[in-house]
Amino acid sequence: MTAWGASPRPRAAIMTTNAESSAEQPLSGIRVLVGRARHQAGALSAELRRLGASVIEIPFIEIRKPRSFKPLDSALKNLATYDWLILTSVNGVEAMWDRLAQLQLGDKPLSAIRIAAIGPATKKAIEQRGVTVDVVPKEYVAESVVRSMRAKVKGQSVLLVRAKVARDVIPRELRRAGAHVEVVEAYETVVPPSSRRRLEAALKNPKKRPHVVTFTSSSTVRNFVELLGRAGLASLDGIRMSSIGPVTSATLREFKLPVDIAAKEFTIPGLVAAIVEAVHA
Repeated sequence: MTAWGASPRPRAAIMTTNAESSAEQPLSGIRVLVGRARHQAGALSAELRRLGASVIEIPFIEIRKPRSFKPLDSALKNLATYDWLILTSVNGVEAMWDRLAQLQLGDKPLSAIRIAAIGPATKKAIEQRGVTVDVVPKEYVAESVVRSMRAKVKGQSVLLVRAKVARDVIPRELRRAGAHVEVVEAYETVVPPSSRRRLEAALKNPKKRPHVVTFTSSSTVRNFVELLGRAGLASLDGIRMSSIGPVTSATLREFKLPVDIAAKEFTIPGLVAAIVEAVHA
């Protein structure tokens, strides 16, 4: 397997020889495939482009409304009965506030409930809506949420708003800690059918073939594999897989894909920093 691309290339071919330009654009000459949902790709793509990368945007996931809003609506109408609300993603925040607006509930029901958020982006999305976040775990994974809350929730009622398909670590462990946990679906992630042809074309074209593929969640990994198919995974030789965090990395390994680049800080800036470091290693 070659370091950066489908065929051997001298290091000078992917890094500028001008020291000043290299410092300003350390990803010059690097093609990065961003597979986030279309409406979320902007921040990652913009930062990669700012650092000189050529970005290929092909969404591996598409965010859709759940088949029914009844469970979520029922929970939102009864927010006063919960002690805690846990939100695990920006998608969950957006979906929940959309339903609050549809139900004409406003933010008032949130004033008496404590809120936990996974990650700075989720926290920011909540605070932008004028609501205080009480707990943000040190690491932006489910296990850290459990560690942050285990001692606080015994005998309390917890509402977890999340995607249709998600890991069960939070509800399982908080229930073991004595909490009453209700899980409601706010959205679901599906495979965008149109991405299959675009992905296959990018991998076959030497001028578009990425040097790095970014994965920002387990869903992006699973859908990437589904888009390519098992046979298509053989076409990834020479392409580096980059992961935003340990859960995403575990999913890559589950599908026998390498974790060539792993973010030390489990955020978009952390992922970009890890890619830059790998380029210059």
